[in-house]
Amino acid sequence: MSLVLDPAAQDLLFREARTANTFTDEPVTDEQVQAIYDLVKFGPTSMNQSPLRIVLVRSPEARERLVRHMSEGNQKKTAAAPLVAILAADNEFHEELPHLFPHFPQAKDMFAGSRENREKNATLNAALQAAYFIIGVRAAGLAAGPMTGLDLAAVQKEFLDDDHTPLMVVNIGKPGPDAWFPRGPRLAYDDVVTTV
Repeated sequence: MSLVLDPAAQDLLFREARTANTFTDEPVTDEQVQAIYDLVKFGPTSMNQSPLRIVLVRSPEARERLVRHMSEGNQKKTAAAPLVAILAADNEFHEELPHLFPHFPQAKDMFAGSRENREKNATLNAALQAAYFIIGVRAAGLAAGPMTGLDLAAVQKEFLDDDHTPLMVVNIGKPGPDAWFPRGPRLAYDDVVTTV
């Protein structure tokens, strides 16, 4: 059985897409980021929690502050990318549930009493949204360079507050020269899927 999605779109989003390690200096506009968000906001999360929060790092001063918290191998890439996004989980996402999940008025109260429960839910669902965001970047004809090689605690202190947990940094732009490492192998269907 074939997929409904056009093969060229499948290639753009998955088969030909890879993590970019270099970028051109072509800027990534606020309009492009808005279009990416306006697409990926429809990706599902549990109870429509939608805990992903995005910090766009544009100014040279902010970029310098971020780069010093990246692992050594990621510093040059982050310094050179046209746009860098810090993707974080909002641990107070439940405050938005009356708006986001209106058909269940008790939803906010379910999470109000347990910070630990909120953090678990926020991390899982923001990670889902981070994956959607990466696919959205690809859908915009851009390349994404998601990275977790950084001092997350330092990034939280520098750019966020105690209610927001950073998950990753994503470099965004048009791929530059020698942007790709060779394609890594993938597991086969039978190695991943079990029918019971």
